[in-house]
Parts: sequence; C-alpha cells; structure tokens
Amino acid sequence: MGGLVMAVWSLFRYRNSDGSSKDWAVKSNPDGSITTRWGKTASKLPGVSHRNGVRQFDIEKQKQTKGYVFVGEVEIDGEGNVVFPGKTSALSQMPGPDSNLAPVPTPPVEALYWTVDCRAERAVRVDLGIEVRRLIGVIQSVSDQQSKPQQDWDGWQQWLDATLNAETFELSGQIKSVQGVLPWLFLLTLKSKGFKGVEIAMATETARDLSVDLKVEQDVLAFFGTDLDSIRETAEVLGLLKPRLNLAVAMSDTDDCWF
Repeated sequence: MGGLVMAVWSLFRYRNSDGSSKDWAVKSNPDGSITTRWGKTASKLPGVSHRNGVRQFDIEKQKQTKGYVFVGEVEIDGEGNVVFPGKTSALSQMPGPDSNLAPVPTPPVEALYWTVDCRAERAVRVDLGIEVRRLIGVIQSVSDQQSKPQQDWDGWQQWLDATLNAETFELSGQIKSVQGVLPWLFLLTLKSKGFKGVEIAMATETARDLSVDLKVEQDVLAFFGTDLDSIRETAEVLGLLKPRLNLAVAMSDTDDCWF
C-alpha cells in the first residue's frame, strides 16, 4: 500500500470562462526533482509527471502568470486522491458494505476564489471602467458607515488599474473572511450587470460556482460572519436585492382613493 502514502502538495486552480475549472499541484522531492499532478477540479488528479532541473518556485510562477490561483496546501496520495486540511481522506469516506448511504452535508465555505476574463469590445470596456469606479465609490460610502474594521482587499486596486485604460485584461484572486463581505458583493454586482465579453466567475475551495442570487448563498454569507438581513440595505443599494415595499410609507403617499 506504499502508493497510498500521503504527501503535501501546493494546489493551484484555473477558472475557465464557462465556469469550469482545472487544478494543478506540485511538490519537491528529496532528490531535487519535482512532481506535478493535474486534471479537472475533483477529488482526484489523474495526470502526473516528474521533472528535473527546474525549481518549484519557478514553475509555480509560470502557472500563476497563466491565470492559476494558489488554493492552498493539500495532501495527495500515490493514486492522486486529494485531501484538504482538516478533511478525512477519500478512502476513509468510502461507505462500507453495511453502512447506510445517508446524504453527505454540504461542507462549510472556507475560501472564495474569483477570476475575470475581459475580452469585450472597447466601448464595453469603457462602460465597465465607469461602472467599476461608480461601484467602488458606493461601496466606499457604505464602508465608511461601518464600525467593524476589516482587512483591506487588494482587488480594489487591481480592478482600478486594469480598467483605467480600457484595455483587455485577466485578473484572479481570493477573498478572505477577514476582508469582509463587500468585495464579494462588488464582484456579484459586476457579474449581474452582464457586460458582454466580460466573464466573471467565483467559486468556493470545493469548486462550487456561486450565483448572483444572495438568497441561495447563505453559506457564503456565514463565511463572512453575516446574513441576508444584515447586508440587505447594502445589497439593495447595489441592486442585488429589490427594495422591500414599505406599506406604511406607500399608504401615506396616497390620498383617499377607495371606491
């Protein structure tokens, strides 16, 4: 069973414009060589190769320039089974002959990853840049009203720089829970605008794609330590939620029109 010994690898992920993704993992060996594995995002990476004469750092940088984003350190056995930290191995998760096949609960969100591929026509890219700056201004005003300090997200500057001259671009990154919910709401709003030729994708560490419907993303809200009611006002300002109808105000604005 020597082939099933677990080893620590660095895992990277590339998001395709259609929402699918592929993974690539690398580790250094005692003899100075490196081993890589790859495949579609799944619990097993079937592709494998061994290389000499190249540093892990250099090949990781090459992958990152191609759009791969670092996911984290994982364990992979000799057959390519991938195990994230804190998770049990794929082998131990296999049901025994006497076990009941109960549904497996959805794991909590532990990280968010995003990519954007902008290949739109120039007029659309100009409009995108205008909208990026408008949204950041709106979010900045909302953020100023919040007392909870949050770690700054480098994506704000990435988006500003990328859309400054209305050129085509590709970006990718991660949103950490300590950075708060606002970066995610910003990306969701841009995605909901549906700019033609601008592909924005967001996913969890388990490659579950996220929708722009906040009502079905309760686990992501929990990841940021919040809920739908707490962010409703901000989401309404951004256009992600329709404003609730205030019947008292609506009635006060009408005259006696009963027949």
